Amino acid sequence: MPRRIEQLNEQLRNELANLVVRKIPLPDGLITISYVDCSTDLKYAKIAVSVLPENLSTKALEKLKKHSSQFCKILRKKLKIRQIPKFNWLIDSTEEKAARIEKILKQIKEEKSFN
Repeated sequence: MPRRIEQLNEQLRNELANLVVRKIPLPDGLITISYVDCSTDLKYAKIAVSVLPENLSTKALEKLKKHSSQFCKILRKKLKIRQIPKFNWLIDSTEEKAARIEKILKQIKEEKSFN
């Protein structure tokens, strides 16, 4: 991946994380920007978020999508790039998968200790 895109990914992740904290209240919940992955032509950006507790994921995604145009306007003023990529929000389930794997490994270890 070109260095320029990596830098933009990181810059967008940081700026969006700040915007999410300030603009999207999620009572009793937490939204974290896991990563941003811009396309090579910089027209699109996949933005993965993790939401705790997980049962608020749908609500959080709705709010993020609703605020996308507002975020673009703010970022356009703040960042020195010609075009802000179109955001594609998705839930990052890495933590959930890791927890599931940990649980399975623990069960296997317990079964081995019984034998």
